[in-house]
Amino acid sequence: MTPQTPYERLGGEAGVRKLVHRFYELMDELPEAYQVRKLHPDSLAGSEQNLFEYLSGWFGGPTMYTDKKGHPRMRQRHAPYAVTPEAKDEWMLCMKQSLAETVADEPFRTQLQANFQALADHMVNTQ
Repeated sequence: MTPQTPYERLGGEAGVRKLVHRFYELMDELPEAYQVRKLHPDSLAGSEQNLFEYLSGWFGGPTMYTDKKGHPRMRQRHAPYAVTPEAKDEWMLCMKQSLAETVADEPFRTQLQANFQALADHMVNTQ
């Protein structure tokens, strides 16, 4: 039997959309996410779609993001924004809570959280 990809384990498109949608709801709702929220446009719809497309491919599903935009080059794409350690922590706060609310499998959730932490740490470009 072939092991499932994270995309499949999350429930495919619907599961990834649910995770991403809740993530951006939290970014909008939590006062503790103020700094990271300021880095985004007033409407989060485009950011939500971009993250959904990126994560779909990152999790082993459809490669929508790279099909549209080429290699992600996430650090380079975020270079115009001051991604501080505080903004990174706020981003992770939203992601951790979204994972807690949408991923029931605790070991899988812990693995995803570690992967997101490594990605978030890599994005910091200012002190």
